[in-house]
Amino acid sequence: MTIPSSTYRLQVNRSFTLDDAARLIGYLSELGVGAVYLSPILQSTTGSDHGYDTTDVSRVDQDRGGAEALERLMASARAAGLGVIIDIVPNHLGIAHPIENPAWWDVLRLGPDSPYASWFDIDWSRGRIVVPILGDDARLTVVDGELRYFEHRFPLAPGSWSEGEDADVVHDRQHYQLIHHSRGNTEINYRRFFAITTLAGVRAEDPQVFSATHALIRGWCEAGIAGLRIDHPDGLRDPLGYLHRLRSFAAEQWITVEKILEPGEELPKTWPVAGTTGYDAMREVTGVFINHDHGPEFTALYQRLTGDDATIGDHIEAGKRLVVNTLLPAEVRRMAALAPEIPNAGAALAEVAIAFTVYRSYLPEGVADLDHALAAAARRRPDLAGTIDQLSPRLHDHADDLALRMQQLSSAAMAKGVEDTAYYRYSRFVALNEVGGDPDQFGIPLQDFHALQASRLSREPASMTGLSTHDTKRSEDVRARLAVLSEIPDAWEGFAELFVNLTTIPNRPFRYFLAQTLVGTGPIEPARMHAYAGKAMREASEDTTWTRPDESYEAAVHEAVDVAYEDPRLRGAWDQLEVLITAPGWSNSLGQKLVQLTMPGVPDVYQGTELWDYSLVD
Repeated sequence: MTIPSSTYRLQVNRSFTLDDAARLIGYLSELGVGAVYLSPILQSTTGSDHGYDTTDVSRVDQDRGGAEALERLMASARAAGLGVIIDIVPNHLGIAHPIENPAWWDVLRLGPDSPYASWFDIDWSRGRIVVPILGDDARLTVVDGELRYFEHRFPLAPGSWSEGEDADVVHDRQHYQLIHHSRGNTEINYRRFFAITTLAGVRAEDPQVFSATHALIRGWCEAGIAGLRIDHPDGLRDPLGYLHRLRSFAAEQWITVEKILEPGEELPKTWPVAGTTGYDAMREVTGVFINHDHGPEFTALYQRLTGDDATIGDHIEAGKRLVVNTLLPAEVRRMAALAPEIPNAGAALAEVAIAFTVYRSYLPEGVADLDHALAAAARRRPDLAGTIDQLSPRLHDHADDLALRMQQLSSAAMAKGVEDTAYYRYSRFVALNEVGGDPDQFGIPLQDFHALQASRLSREPASMTGLSTHDTKRSEDVRARLAVLSEIPDAWEGFAELFVNLTTIPNRPFRYFLAQTLVGTGPIEPARMHAYAGKAMREASEDTTWTRPDESYEAAVHEAVDVAYEDPRLRGAWDQLEVLITAPGWSNSLGQKLVQLTMPGVPDVYQGTELWDYSLVD
């Protein structure tokens, strides 16, 4: 196995194709990059910018250049002495437009008799496949031998219709049932990626399904690609078994997994991989640039200006509870159906998923994490303690479907409840509120950082290290600027207090969140700040949400953004702080890049971040 000296991540899409990537090879070689690291390139949903919604595993995405462009890229990289790393998505397939996914289309057409029925994790015991697609206007039509709902197309089972029949009658004969989109979270009967109904879970644990969905990937490995990045292994039923099957034809490839490790958690030693994709390194590098000694001052200021006395642990529990109860009840229901003899099994299973402090266990590894979750759940809900005790033996049995589904549920609850909810609510210091971050630890003392690197060198010297990814909430340069605030608490206090006092957002922690965002990016285009504020307040799911937006609350948030840009007193204070932190922010950005490039591991540079980049989720 050849371990690359470094990687450079490229987001390949219709606007930046594989041929565009090939034209960068010379530049990347001069930059000193060891391997070109590509986002997913299999055929994905039309218009997808990210590629994590693969629709056809048998071909390279045509909008991204197709197989011929990939060959040209690989030849260019080979000539320059660079490796090629490809991001693959084994957990799910995109089904937003069924006609684009041959396997899903066939399952909708033929139901359990489809040769592709085994590809998807469908609960056939509940009858037809539930597809939550309808709006309030649910008029269906039959056109050209297909069922249509506006632009959405669905197949018809053979012999299930005749000319002139009522579309609703025809619909009732199909292997699928179209329902209102609002019912999806409670009624869906196929496994999803998190709570996204347009991404259907794949049964990669089935050797035949694995072979069929990885045939092209196998060909890439035989053609000599340098490595693979495995997306979301926590969604897989059997990550270890999957990785061993992958190694059967990728024995020489450098393999990393997108595994989020909590502080103190280690990658399972049995996994045949080089390490993670580097969120743990990101937490460490950001942390060492934050002045640990000023943590108490920032906590006191946050509590004084916001009135939020809750800990990050409190916010995490609340966020996970919200997610499990509102986004994931269908998954809980499916698990409870596996234990029909146990009353209140669903409530108990939900409580256990909420209580995990890591994404999941990997039974038989990680049993201590499961035990901790069981004990915490019983303490929180003593009324369910007996039920939890009844479920415990099955949740410990790594051959039991209930235990395997708990591991998938807990990871979804963590991802959605923490990163996408709690981290938008608790705003003591948002530079820490990052994927894989630890908002409870205000900076990492230097001696602790060195101990962490010694451990990394001994455990996973070939793991990837990163500072920015396609999933980060704030780019590395934004976090570097925010880190400066930890060194000048008095100056930050003045601006923060002024912003909180001059704005009228009812949610005071979100005022504080927004104030830090303004300082982190500097005075970027107001439209970008408005767009980010809109996303952040809805992700927090407190005063407004994606499904039930509160117009008056959202107006107050956007007004606060305008005030920051237009009010002379506040804009003046912002400009003064900008002058104060700009140069130290540059220093921090260069310093953390130097640390990343020289610490143990394989450094990844995300597209464009060799230059200044002050992006948020955009």
